[in-house]
Amino acid sequence: MHVSTENPEVNETLAMGIDLGGTKIAAALVSFPSGEIRARETIPTLPARGGKAVLADTVDLARRLSQQADRIGKSVVGIGIGIAELVSLNGEITSDYIIKWRDLPALETISQIAPARFESDARAPALAEALFGAGKACKTFIYVTVGTGISYCLVEDGRLFRGAHGHAIIVGSGPLTSECSKCGAVQDQVLEEFAAGPSLVSRYNREGQTPVTTGLEVTAAAAAGDPLAQQIVRSAGDSLGNSVGFLVNVLDPETVIVGGGLGLSGGIYWDCFVASTRRHIWSDISRTLPIIPAALGNDAGVVGAAAGVWKAS
Repeated sequence: MHVSTENPEVNETLAMGIDLGGTKIAAALVSFPSGEIRARETIPTLPARGGKAVLADTVDLARRLSQQADRIGKSVVGIGIGIAELVSLNGEITSDYIIKWRDLPALETISQIAPARFESDARAPALAEALFGAGKACKTFIYVTVGTGISYCLVEDGRLFRGAHGHAIIVGSGPLTSECSKCGAVQDQVLEEFAAGPSLVSRYNREGQTPVTTGLEVTAAAAAGDPLAQQIVRSAGDSLGNSVGFLVNVLDPETVIVGGGLGLSGGIYWDCFVASTRRHIWSDISRTLPIIPAALGNDAGVVGAAAGVWKAS
């Protein structure tokens, strides 16, 4: 657990942002209009315990940060939660793949601390990058987050594209079906099951001599020269680039911004991903577009979740 605090500005609006993913729950008090983080704390998610346990931990975390705001003489105007699930146009959770909150009174419970709202964990960091980060000068960009899962968000003129149901974030969850021209075998590869953090772990542990627990351990082993890790990381980066190249072909952004723990890991994964993305872009004009890391790094999720509350207040 890590906590940090700073002296707040006199004329500020303080909102709380929570980035609720499959690996960790990061929370922060964010000052607006500057977008600066005043206090933060991170705890493990451990979603296998069930939705009620994760909700209890999230509420406790939000209470602790709210108490920190009280100690500096500020009140929290609201709590934004970027969650690793589908979120509708009305802010309702419409899936329960990782965080089992769909049938729990999660919003009502957290709102007892301060008014709360849900947002997709792909859209929240995209908003942060649009307001304060690498997308600030872009008219149109794609934000891609790569960690426990893989999602995206299209941003145009600072506005997040949500789609008809709020589900315009899916890029790595559906199968990419292909048939071998030589043997006729049909493969249904799901990108998240091949290129996201947990998949790197499972692929490595099937053949590796020393078990690992995180995708970043696999990328670190690749950087250290482990041949198995290098093969897995290269293939994962290549597969991610295939899908992101498709997004570029379809959406024609001026920039691709990448975040998430694995997306920001650099090294072989990043190099293979970028090369593969460019290889799969059809237009030679689009092929040279900037592909850059999120300027706010792993803070984009909490800043963007808080920014959604601030903009709505």
